[in-house]
Amino acid sequence: MKQKLIVLIGPTAVGKTETSLLLAKRFNGEIISGDSMQIYKKMDVGTAKIMPNEMKGIPHHLIDIKEPEESFSVAEFQQLVREKINEIHARGHLPMIVGGTGLYIQSVIYDYHFTDTAGDESFRRELEIEAKEHGNEYVHKKLIEKDPHSASQIHPNNIRRVIRALEIFHCTGKTIREYQQDQKQELLYDVALIGLTMDRETLYERINLRVELMMKQGLLEEVTSLYENGVRDVQSIQAIGYKELYEYLEGKVSLEVAIENLKQNSRRYAKRQLTWFRNKMNVEWFDVTNKREQNKKVEEISDFAAGKLSLKSNS
Repeated sequence: MKQKLIVLIGPTAVGKTETSLLLAKRFNGEIISGDSMQIYKKMDVGTAKIMPNEMKGIPHHLIDIKEPEESFSVAEFQQLVREKINEIHARGHLPMIVGGTGLYIQSVIYDYHFTDTAGDESFRRELEIEAKEHGNEYVHKKLIEKDPHSASQIHPNNIRRVIRALEIFHCTGKTIREYQQDQKQELLYDVALIGLTMDRETLYERINLRVELMMKQGLLEEVTSLYENGVRDVQSIQAIGYKELYEYLEGKVSLEVAIENLKQNSRRYAKRQLTWFRNKMNVEWFDVTNKREQNKKVEEISDFAAGKLSLKSNS
């Protein structure tokens, strides 16, 4: 028997957090963050991290487990989440993955084997030396030549991922996308895969408003604190909301331009999220454009999950 699992996905600002709390209450669930940036401490506002007083007594996992200077891989996420799923089931509760980082979630629920990719330590070390001697852009240009698609998705300063992409190509002759397509698409869990979506214009309005709210909540102060504490050229600050304000703090753009860039990049990210989920996963979509029908939508989502997984509701 496969373990039961709810996965709630959707673009940024669509309303996953509120819906997840209602579902967790209904099905005695515990929530595992499926966001690749909420793992970082001291990065609360920009990642729209749920605060303890907002959790309504629902246990949340994989939040605040890394320092901003630390790296974090998809393979590590996969291992940690699968361990949490086992722990939550052992307590007699229902695990729920909630988030918007598509590859991370996909790596958990499907039969992905990252260790199948051969490594070449000497090749990796050689690239690390080149990055130090010639700069990250130098190594990133190599990735552009070998794997243009991955290069367009990975920032040059995320040198760990740049080098890993080059190492995969070096060892297998395949791009990351080709390697992922070769992975078995067998579901490891009995999954209710639920997606939230809404009218694009409404979603973009919500994203713009969220950015403005983040600024009022102290996003600039949060980013400034990281900047002044010497957090530089690491994976965490490539997150949307941080890289744009770093450009402001470095004197490259005005604050007004940085905020507009943040809004634009957030909207583009939401579009990429929707494209990923629709192309990569068999999702049951629920349109939540009309917030006045929130209770009705939650009932529909609950009914779907209960029917899919043979769950008993607490309500």
